[in-house]
Amino acid sequence: MKITIFGAGAIGGYLAAKLAIAGRTELSIVARGAHLDAIKASGLRLIEDGKETTAPVRAAAKAEELGEQDYVVLALKAHSVAPALDQIAPLLGDHTAVVTMQNGVPWWYFHKTLGALEGTRLQQVDPGGTIWDRLGPRRVIGSVVYPAVEVDAPGLIRHVEGKRFSLGEPSGEKSERVTLLAGEMVKAGLQAPVREDIRAEIWIKLWGNLSFNPISALTGSTLAAIVADEGTRMLARAMMLEAQAIGESLGVRFPIDVDRRIKGAGDVGEHKTSMLQDLERGRPMEIDALVGAVQELGRLTGKPTPAIDGVLALVKRLAVERGGYG
Repeated sequence: MKITIFGAGAIGGYLAAKLAIAGRTELSIVARGAHLDAIKASGLRLIEDGKETTAPVRAAAKAEELGEQDYVVLALKAHSVAPALDQIAPLLGDHTAVVTMQNGVPWWYFHKTLGALEGTRLQQVDPGGTIWDRLGPRRVIGSVVYPAVEVDAPGLIRHVEGKRFSLGEPSGEKSERVTLLAGEMVKAGLQAPVREDIRAEIWIKLWGNLSFNPISALTGSTLAAIVADEGTRMLARAMMLEAQAIGESLGVRFPIDVDRRIKGAGDVGEHKTSMLQDLERGRPMEIDALVGAVQELGRLTGKPTPAIDGVLALVKRLAVERGGYG
């Protein structure tokens, strides 16, 4: 089995290291800069449970060095996928599966939904349908990523907590390709449940991300602080209820209620969301995939999104002022 991880940052690096250490796959990564140089010089190093291990991975700056793969894991942020399409192309054969590990609403959301919106391309995450046309939704295996991982230094990945990568075909079938991949991940010490409705799980994670992430960027607050403050908690709740109405109109069933989801976020503690971390580090924020796409779904389904609209306008303005949007 040939697997390439495209984008070997924190999550991609962790997955690559676990698979490579297990030694059951032909594992490669596409990386760049100091990270690539460090991996080529000393291997990909992983700190997990207080122990450091070096993973034997093949690392390349250009995908054409690696050839066609059985699986390509896109461990990029959503806004980085379209600019990387030319680089990804050499990895794709007729039967290559592409595992999408982006946060937010995926570009392939309306593939195999069998509803009135079947085949709709979401402009917030795939302007002009470029990703849909170039990658092709038939290749997709969806994923919801839960591990907390950090890059401590070039070539050095530190695992904080969590080992679950939920997987699922857009059609809901338990295909051979998703079952085989899940099996390899489990043998590498990860949790890889295959879901019959991966979209429902995407919504549960998105439910918190679309509200807490932009509010944290706007206020500089941690999850615990947002939940503890009545004003920000109620704003997050209003955004989540708007999103729930959209999701339910698309056939999604939410297995928990909004207040339990909010409590779960607060229980995480003094944690800075990824959007706040990106803002503080001067990196582009995942605004379109996490918030803008939900607004777009609201327009498509006829559901009002006044709270989402207001927060989206503010966080976009913040990003423009910081040079991280548009």
